[in-house]
Amino acid sequence: MGTGGDCVSLLAERTATEVAIRNLLLATDFSAVSEAALPYVTAISLRYGGNIHVVHALPDTVLVRSGAPDPAVMGSIYEHVHSPAQEKIQQLAKQLCGYPHKTYVRHGDVSTVVREMIREHDIDLLVLGTHGRTGLGRLVMGSVAEELFRRATCPVLTVGSRVPATAKVFESRHDHEMPPPQIRFRQILYATDFKEDSAKNAAYAVSLAREFQSRLTLLHVIEQFGEDLYEHPGSIDVALSRLEQLVPDCEGLRYKPEFMAEYGPPAEVILQIAGEYEADLSILGVRPARNEARPSTHFGSSIAHKVVVGANCPVLTLRN
Repeated sequence: MGTGGDCVSLLAERTATEVAIRNLLLATDFSAVSEAALPYVTAISLRYGGNIHVVHALPDTVLVRSGAPDPAVMGSIYEHVHSPAQEKIQQLAKQLCGYPHKTYVRHGDVSTVVREMIREHDIDLLVLGTHGRTGLGRLVMGSVAEELFRRATCPVLTVGSRVPATAKVFESRHDHEMPPPQIRFRQILYATDFKEDSAKNAAYAVSLAREFQSRLTLLHVIEQFGEDLYEHPGSIDVALSRLEQLVPDCEGLRYKPEFMAEYGPPAEVILQIAGEYEADLSILGVRPARNEARPSTHFGSSIAHKVVVGANCPVLTLRN
């Protein structure tokens, strides 16, 4: 028979794993996909009571000429690039009327600006709009995109142009001062390879499912199967058992979690399952980069990139 102390201990353990999102940061380049990320920011703010911070980074302007730069010229250049950005961010702020929010126009490298904002404002979640095949497009290109979602000290939510709900909503809107539509996470997919902090990340996924009353699917993809498919069919059962161990407490969940183990290329399988289940959110674990040259993730750089770029739903990456 369980004791009262056991119940208190279990409650304390679950409370410790609950998600708290007090400050959200939306990094924007004012493009359509950046705007399409806004409904996710407001939906999460509404659920958690979080403050919304919106930042746009302007690259530093450097005049290459002999001698000291003319202050009048520098002032003119500053106004030329700063004023339009301020106007655009104020237009965006009108859509956030009714939500606690602050807007910023900062000068400097995008990655540096974002990381400084995360540190200064104790950001719990960074939100980015992504541009289909080009990764995170004008906002952050190539290696900078990967640097943000691997080096950020908080979870990162990326919303791509392939996300049909946001794309259709913003294509049909004519008044961009309207408040963003509300988004719900009805189906969450958490993919794990059981490395390092898989249990902690699973707890994060469970907490989100509990908060949004979502269906939750936990997935493990067996990539290096070789002859295992025929010689060791029990590997699927082992994976399913390990997945179940990641969710020891289902209290508060509206739906019983589903556990899946599949053979195949991880990125392809994750995208396929997310599509088949019409997932509203996919979650991946991300290990911090070990050095400047070769950042890494649970699934390897190419797999994480493929999922973020190819997903038809937002992708939440959790750094361990």
